[in-house]
Amino acid sequence: MSPSRPKRIVSLIASATEIVFELGLGEFLVGRSHECDFPLAVLDLPCCTRPRFDCSGNSSEIDLLVKQSLRDALSIYEVFDDVLQALQPTHIITQTQCEVCAVSLRDVERSVASRLKSCPKIISLSPNSLADIWDDFRRVADGVGINAEPTITKLLLRAATVTESVPQGPRPRVACIEWLEPLMAAGNWVPELVELAGGENLFGNAGEHSPWMTWEELLATDPDIIIAMPCGFSIERTLPEMHWLTERPGYCNLRAVQNARVYVADGNQYFNRPGPRVVESLEILAEIFHGATSKHSAAFVRLPVPS
Repeated sequence: MSPSRPKRIVSLIASATEIVFELGLGEFLVGRSHECDFPLAVLDLPCCTRPRFDCSGNSSEIDLLVKQSLRDALSIYEVFDDVLQALQPTHIITQTQCEVCAVSLRDVERSVASRLKSCPKIISLSPNSLADIWDDFRRVADGVGINAEPTITKLLLRAATVTESVPQGPRPRVACIEWLEPLMAAGNWVPELVELAGGENLFGNAGEHSPWMTWEELLATDPDIIIAMPCGFSIERTLPEMHWLTERPGYCNLRAVQNARVYVADGNQYFNRPGPRVVESLEILAEIFHGATSKHSAAFVRLPVPS
């Protein structure tokens, strides 16, 4: 179904950009954030944002820069007012869930958006759980006057196929790690995905922000499976950072390490994006837990047992 009149949509969140395309609205997208990189066609669109500091450092350095910015009450991101002026969007999609993960509603309100002649409608998303993600599909669809339910139903049916195929028996005890230094467990929708994929989630609560954790807590729980999925990091960027785990005392004694069940997953493209690819994230977890298929073999790597 098409909108009743042409829209000019600017998405300032990578996951929202994917929602726009999943809803069949890609032709109306005219601008993106610096983090929007899927589908690849969006890279040809004007970029409307950038981070205020160099994000090329390691986990510890980035953590310090983020905390410094928040302590000084500074936004982590800059919105390009001149680009928005040129684009004259009718809709701007932002979020209130996390000022660290993506451009926030406050960032948009600080920008020229409220003074644009196009008087854009601000659609603010707040994905804390899987149910919230489906509600965000509805918010985007409602904002442009279409029905999201057929798209949501299709994705839910695909997810149900995964959960129905989970083998019976003991569930692996799983620790999902969203940041390596300092340690942070994955929260929000990830605990739900772990349970749906047939695992027992050990850290982080469904629907709640990702919590800090200690190395001692990880040692004490001794997970069957450890998955590193740092927010915003690809596999290639995460692998050199794994020393934050592998060089800690007691690492080699962990059950997951001894059984070669430590994985690095693409947190940037999958687990940290509350959009349509949460279903692929579910499929990836089922693959890791149960080894049923190799459909998503490029989305994670298994670390070898230390020699």
